[in-house]
Amino acid sequence: MSEEIKNNIHPTAIIDPTAVLDDGVTIGPYCIVGANTRIGAGTRLEHQVIVQAYTTLGSNCHVHGGANLGGPPQDTKFKGEESYVVIGDNNIIREYVTIHRACGEGKTTHIGNDNMLMAYVHIGHNCEIGNNVVLASYVGLSGHVTIHDRANIGGITGIHQFCRIGRLAMIGGLSGVVQDVPPFMLANGRPARVYDVNVRGLRRANISSKVRGELREAFKLLYRSNLNTSQALEVIESEYEHSPELDHLIEFIKGTRDGDAGRGNNSSH
Repeated sequence: MSEEIKNNIHPTAIIDPTAVLDDGVTIGPYCIVGANTRIGAGTRLEHQVIVQAYTTLGSNCHVHGGANLGGPPQDTKFKGEESYVVIGDNNIIREYVTIHRACGEGKTTHIGNDNMLMAYVHIGHNCEIGNNVVLASYVGLSGHVTIHDRANIGGITGIHQFCRIGRLAMIGGLSGVVQDVPPFMLANGRPARVYDVNVRGLRRANISSKVRGELREAFKLLYRSNLNTSQALEVIESEYEHSPELDHLIEFIKGTRDGDAGRGNNSSH
């Protein structure tokens, strides 16, 4: 069966012969799907979407008008090497989102599953986005940024290269993030500072009240005591009952401490 029968492709769309379209793909007017690409089953591209070379788009995604996926990285080190964008399943990608390929031979910019990328979001080269992440309109991620599962980033926020945003962290709009934001925390400002625990997000994630309490005590030691980071971690590790969430927070903080300028993706070693 031909692709024109099993898929709904507008006659103005341009599809490279090497592109692979799984069943049930819809491609709207004036879209361009480039070489060595793949679009998963049930995915819908609205008008004027561009899917550039070496981009894989998963199943049941909805990509809105003007989005540009897989463009070359904005990095002077990039010399045209083969690199990739891999986007998972069930993602909503709104108008004029841009996602760039990685810099470095064989490297990948990776987006997980079930994410909401609102209008005009930019995801730079070598970024790693987890699952169930929300990036509000005009969020900009520099290269090598990691966003962990269920993080929520407010609109018009910029994130410095090599920063990490932890699981279930929430960052207020108009923030400038220049250092890692740990999991389960709320941050805001320019530069963004951690100011509380994301209690509402923890409740929605069915984290028990006991664990929420332990995370709040850890927050107080890390951000409200006279202890430095290493001293606070020693107290947390020695005096509190461990849970997967508390262990995750501890390991994340250690990674930040061992990074460069408070950015765990930028190793100082």
